[in-house]
Parts: sequence; C-alpha cells; structure tokens
Amino acid sequence: MPYRRLQLTLPFPHEPGYAALDFVPDSSNQDALAWLERPQDWPDRRLALWGDGGRGKSHLLHVWARDSGFPLLQGQTLRGLDAVPQSGGLALDDADTVADEHTLLHLLNTARDRGLLLLLSGRTPPARWPVRLPDLSSRLRAITAVEILPPSDFLLRSLLMRMVADRQLTVGEAVQDWLLLRLPRAPGALREAVARLDRESMVRQQPITRAFAAKMLDMEDFADDMAAAGSSPSSRPAGFL
Repeated sequence: MPYRRLQLTLPFPHEPGYAALDFVPDSSNQDALAWLERPQDWPDRRLALWGDGGRGKSHLLHVWARDSGFPLLQGQTLRGLDAVPQSGGLALDDADTVADEHTLLHLLNTARDRGLLLLLSGRTPPARWPVRLPDLSSRLRAITAVEILPPSDFLLRSLLMRMVADRQLTVGEAVQDWLLLRLPRAPGALREAVARLDRESMVRQQPITRAFAAKMLDMEDFADDMAAAGSSPSSRPAGFL
C-alpha cells in the first residue's frame, strides 16, 4: 500500500464575529429579544440573560453593547471599575464568574448611582449565584432574569448550515441530517463536531461523508471536546454508526 503523507494543517481559529445579522431569532430566544428591544421597561434599569453555554448570551450582549455604544466587560477579567462609564450603559458577560464579590457589588452600586443600563449574563439566574455578601445577594435577587431556552430544531439546523458555510465545507444535506440526529442538542457540540470534521478532512484529504463523520466523531476524545464546549458527554447517543 503506497505511503500517503498527511497534509499539514495550521490552527487558524474560527472566532465568532458576533454580527447582528448572524444571530438567528428563534422561539428559544424570543423573550430575550423582546426585553432587549425595550430597555426603558427594565426594572431598576437592569436585566440578566441566563442559560447554558452556547445559547447566544454572549452574542446578544455583544450586539446590544455595540449597537448602543456601551462598553462590554468580561466577568472573568473584571478587577476594577475603571471601564465603567459615567453615563449610558454597560454589559457584563459571564457576570457569574466575577472572582471578587466586592467588585461585583461595587459595580452594581455604581451603575445604580450613575443611572446606567446594566445587562448581565450567566449560566443561572443572578438570584441563584452562590455569593456570600448579604448586600450582593439582595441586589442580585432583585434583577429581572430572562432565560434563553434550549435551541429548537430550526435553530440547530440554521447554526449547522452557517458553521459549514463559514468554513467553506462541502457537507451534504443527508450528512447534516445525520449529525443533527446523533449529536447532543447544543450549539457547542455542533461547533466542536464541525471543527473536528474540518480538521480531519483536511489532514486526511477525504470528503465529509456519513461514514467519515461517524468514524471521526466516535473517537474517545470527542467527548472531552464536547465537555469543554459545555455539552455533557452523557448526552451523546451511544454509538454513532
């Protein structure tokens, strides 16, 4: 059997653009969209979007902040309040990951004192965040929280088609149907699957067929990739063939 050299691939990342046109309205996110369209109705000028990873919270925060001209901060890197504006509004993505409770409390108080619109996101409602400061707990419980629900079939198919197109892949409709049937119902799982198929198809110089997809996605480490993307490996159907 002749030796076939595998093609070297460079890890060019496919980062999300967070463009407004790339967000797919769906029954799962219609409540969040409705609230974002009327910030004048937010109780105490605050709103929190919550739900599992990959449901579009970050996308909506990016669009809202950019369209409104407001800064967008990240919970994991929030250390001080230098970036908090004097007026207007502010978005804080992954607010449930802020390490210092005093910083988060100070941010909430500062936003209130300055009359800022404040849009937060987290995996659970703010009222359920495990904080110890009584004042912070009280303020979090008062924030109106809107859940982004699990994606519908329409949304999952739309996302898969977009991911395939973004990577300029040739994936037949039958293969896409099979992926939607076999993969966990989570955008993160679709993203990891498409990334793996893209990478392995290029390395092995093979088209993405159903058999190829079954082989590549049945690898043991794919469960680890899905877990890292926020999809539970236990939600994966037993066997892809």
